[in-house]
Amino acid sequence: MQYRRLGRSGLKLSELALGAGNWGYQGMNENAVRETVALALDAGINYFDNAESYTGGRAEEIMGRVFRSLKLPRLKAVVSTKYYWGINDGPNSRNTLNRKYLIDGIDGSLKRLQMDYVDIVYCHRNDPHTPIEETVWAMHNIIEWGKALYWGTSEWRAEEIRAAWDIAERHHLHKPVVEQPEYNLLRRSRVDTEHRRLLDDIGLGIAVFSPLAGGTLTGKYRGGAPADSRAADPSLARFHGTLLGKRRNDIVDGLEQFARQLDCSLTELALAWILTNPRVSTAILGVSRPAQLSANLKALDVVPRLTPDILAAIAKCVGDYSEPWSTVTDPQ
Repeated sequence: MQYRRLGRSGLKLSELALGAGNWGYQGMNENAVRETVALALDAGINYFDNAESYTGGRAEEIMGRVFRSLKLPRLKAVVSTKYYWGINDGPNSRNTLNRKYLIDGIDGSLKRLQMDYVDIVYCHRNDPHTPIEETVWAMHNIIEWGKALYWGTSEWRAEEIRAAWDIAERHHLHKPVVEQPEYNLLRRSRVDTEHRRLLDDIGLGIAVFSPLAGGTLTGKYRGGAPADSRAADPSLARFHGTLLGKRRNDIVDGLEQFARQLDCSLTELALAWILTNPRVSTAILGVSRPAQLSANLKALDVVPRLTPDILAAIAKCVGDYSEPWSTVTDPQ
């Protein structure tokens, strides 16, 4: 496992990370999570990504108990959580980044996680109804109080990140150091185009989620929706058109030639491609069983095989296809 600095910060993250988005359901019970976390640690993974909204707060509770049961020293784990959607009812409890919600949110997370602090706290989406300055001050205070060490954003537009950074610069506050966007072979425009200048100008780190495009880049949706897949879950029906889309699955067919050439799986190829981007600090894996993590880790051996010629051929195969950022407000 290699480690990369988070942008211009001094924090080092494993180039593959483990996400907690499905902890607590879809077969990821506490025992499965414990086995997966132990496997991740043995492989050198040090970054574990969570969110208040994941399974209604249960993912944070599970993480706290699992880390305790494994007697994991706090210094060895980089932990993040995120806020926007909320888990309680009320006008100041959902779909907001106002100061009241954020301060209450971090306290609730630390209690569920059984931790004194998190390493990174994210604004899970932007809140158009709260002044960015209010959110920036709240993030700054959370860090000043020792409840988090760094803060960042997730799926914010470049102009929103720039506005937050400028406010922090002007008032000598803690600046955002990381953006967490969706980034994969089928959705590249935000990182490669919209954020490109911003990343270079302010040195923002990038922690990408959905590196396998919701499972499409594993090839499992080319013949329809497997019974045990996300596409077969009625609660995720709004994503069926994307996951089962003909154009994106035709591209997956084309990518298979490169997987065969490199003697690897489509999964390994897709993850390795992401890690060839020096702007990416880490790619967050969302696995549903320990065996999937073992398979994903094999991508590390494929990265050196992706020569400039192969990368150019992959780019030609994908062409100008790049899905736009999704505006669906779904707690990942």
